[in-house]
Amino acid sequence: MTQRRWRGNGCHHGNQRALQHLKRHLKASMDNSRQPVSILKGIGPQSVAKLKKLGIHCLQDLLFHLPYRYLDKTRCHDIAHLTAGESVLISGIIESTTVLPHGKHNLIVLLRDDSGSIPLRFFHYTAGQLKQLKPGVRLRCFGEIRHGYQSLEMSHPEYTIVDSQDTITEQHLTPVYPTTEGLHQATLRKAIDQTLTLLGGQLDDHLPDHLCQQYNFPPLLQALEILHHPLPYQNSDSDAHRAALARLAFEELLAHHLKMLQGKQHSKQWQAPAFEHDDALKQRFLGQLPFQLTSAQQRVIAEIEHDCRQHKPMLRLVQGDVGSGKTVVAAIAALMAYASGYQVALMAPTELLAEQHLNNFRQWLLPLGIEPFFLSGQLKGKQRTQTLSAINSGEARLVIGTHALFQEQVDFDRLGLIIIDEQHRFGVHQRLALREKATPTGMKPHQLVMTATPIPRTLAMLQYSDLDISIIDELPPGRKPVITCVIPASRRDEVIDRIRQWAGKRHQSYWVCTLIEESDSLQCEAAEKTADYLAEALPNLRIALVHGRMKAAEKERIMQDFKAHQYDLLVATTVIEVGVDVPNASLMIIENAERLGLSQLHQLRGRVGRGQQDSYCLLLYQAPLSETGKQRLAILRESQDGFVIAEKDLALRGPGEVMGTRQTGQINFKIVELSRDQHLLDKVQDAAQYILSQHPESIPDIIDRWLSHHNPYAEV
Repeated sequence: MTQRRWRGNGCHHGNQRALQHLKRHLKASMDNSRQPVSILKGIGPQSVAKLKKLGIHCLQDLLFHLPYRYLDKTRCHDIAHLTAGESVLISGIIESTTVLPHGKHNLIVLLRDDSGSIPLRFFHYTAGQLKQLKPGVRLRCFGEIRHGYQSLEMSHPEYTIVDSQDTITEQHLTPVYPTTEGLHQATLRKAIDQTLTLLGGQLDDHLPDHLCQQYNFPPLLQALEILHHPLPYQNSDSDAHRAALARLAFEELLAHHLKMLQGKQHSKQWQAPAFEHDDALKQRFLGQLPFQLTSAQQRVIAEIEHDCRQHKPMLRLVQGDVGSGKTVVAAIAALMAYASGYQVALMAPTELLAEQHLNNFRQWLLPLGIEPFFLSGQLKGKQRTQTLSAINSGEARLVIGTHALFQEQVDFDRLGLIIIDEQHRFGVHQRLALREKATPTGMKPHQLVMTATPIPRTLAMLQYSDLDISIIDELPPGRKPVITCVIPASRRDEVIDRIRQWAGKRHQSYWVCTLIEESDSLQCEAAEKTADYLAEALPNLRIALVHGRMKAAEKERIMQDFKAHQYDLLVATTVIEVGVDVPNASLMIIENAERLGLSQLHQLRGRVGRGQQDSYCLLLYQAPLSETGKQRLAILRESQDGFVIAEKDLALRGPGEVMGTRQTGQINFKIVELSRDQHLLDKVQDAAQYILSQHPESIPDIIDRWLSHHNPYAEV
């Protein structure tokens, strides 16, 4: 370890001339915080490239790159009172220096103060260090205290040689930043110190004073100083640190919320077709349904009908738990557009789900003389050409399909309503691309987006504040709760015997295979091996296999055959999470259940419980289960409410996991951690309304500060 000189935070005195030059340069610039990091002393092309990996492009980005922990070099500790696991500063005189003759020739330096002594262990050292570290030399060292062979010790400490009068320590806690390979903490610290010095007096605080006072937030510069250079009493557990962190998280959440509201306001400037209400057609549709609508469905339909009668485009999200009847609601919205002479496009994320919608809509609408058309990537040749022509001419009034709906070759004649199912599986750019298909009308279509994934209120406020939200919070009468059991994998034979008994009662079962890896090929391979194993264990059962790598037509054939009870057991990957409706399938086994999130487990469980008989979901887990694993599976066992489950899933796992790691529109935060900061969201909503009415001029600055490098997700 090379010799280091202790100093307080801040820039070297020798850099004052360079700093003055930079200040003059910044003074001439219109937006100092937007200056590239390359203007900083010590930041060359290689450091610029590494900083970009961390999302740091300009000086402002450096300020919002916060430490994840701190080192305390502000005071020396007595050696006699040290504890294993803590990182501390100590000072003493070298009592002895020993090179161990065996092994890798470790260098052991025994350091003593007035209270006791501790060995400093160097696994790697130079001849120069060996010459420096002689008995009688006074050292100041910083490092982690660990259990050694015979006593506590400090391995490879940072150190400096000091004289007996040298009592200089750091004035602030030392920040430790998230970094990337090849980018040292010292480089980050110097760059951030320079930036604080350069921008300190010039950094505009865009939050109105009224809000800071109302919520007891410190000014922006003070918050940044606390977070980058906390005094010893301003550690991570202090009120000052929490207030500073909340100040930044609040403004970041506010920027996202304002951006979404800005998009919503912008959309109000658009014109949309005002649909007419054909009550006779609606009553004919309802009259031929084999069930009655729930009051929740009727309430949501009324909200949609009200929106679609306006000349402003509807932007509405319909949330409903598995089996709540969202598809019927969508069909009534489609009828409204149809009766008004407009086309409807319904987009689903998978071929399987799109075909399920097609079958339902045909069953409901063909008796009314309305023929749904289908478009997917699998449609080829003459059939595809005819379908594209029908869409272009307006003959195809209701088109159901996959991503193929927004491809370049697809041209609608009078697109008036877009319905997007399981919308969180689409990126925002895909929603926008489909919306632009209505360009020939000169108006924007109404948009209805649906999800069976219950969205926690916290995430709905963030992700969908540009949409009005309707919730179908009631299941159709007669739906029985699914009995959920948590079973160790060691009882697999009992579970297999349960399947045998179930088939004997003429009931069907699912066996869902999961892997922690994201690889489709590995998941499919696991499903194939499981299907072979179960076929051997259950030779008298008809067993089918479906997974994501099969061709869409093959998957659809197997699913239809399973629905027709040509199979007793379906082995599948999580591809069956959506779009499968088999009332006779009333037993589900989910293997390695501890590896899936609660929301996904709840989605899978929703594939059973659709018939009149009692239904069961068996969660097989690999022992031992962690405490968190036990807690998560217990939540699923005890609750059938998807919204309750989603809220708890958010608290346990975070937003990216709850919404799906592959979600294209997922918000990425610089400061915010929702598990820590979600209590700020109600304040953010109130603050946004206050700023919109009292300080609209500050909105562009707030949004620009936090979202300048962010992919747009609001529909502007």
